[in-house]
Amino acid sequence: MRYWLMKSEPDEFSIEDLKNRPQQTEGWDGVRNYQARNFMRDDMSEGDLAFFYHSNTKVPGVVGIMRISREGYPDDTAFDPQDPHYDPKSDPAKPRWYRVDVTYERELDRVIPLSEIKDHADELGDFPLVRKGNRLSVMPVDKEHWDFILDLENQPPE
Repeated sequence: MRYWLMKSEPDEFSIEDLKNRPQQTEGWDGVRNYQARNFMRDDMSEGDLAFFYHSNTKVPGVVGIMRISREGYPDDTAFDPQDPHYDPKSDPAKPRWYRVDVTYERELDRVIPLSEIKDHADELGDFPLVRKGNRLSVMPVDKEHWDFILDLENQPPE
């Protein structure tokens, strides 16, 4: 099993939106970054766990956990001219963009804010989220970083 962090703006798609979907499952579509696409297409496996991270909000941070419930498959929003994620260069015969399905596991007892995660940059070392300039919406998380962030959930906020 591998671990991930996946970002979404809560006004676009939130942990509550996922929780309220039928079967609490949704396709994680609209990713338009090649490295993030490669993670979803090549590396994510059914059963992997991912932090749900709310970005571009007043308090960005880890808000919940979801499970990868379907491995990478073509993101059909790229083929739909009416969809905001449409890519005219994407071809159904040779898809450019991929997505995975995610299933709600749980909300965290509290949001783990990015500022608190950054306060632990020394302990987290090479954790991609705390690297300067990292803007990836999908990133791998080492098991020790996963456990460290989950441990923060049970500590009082800083």
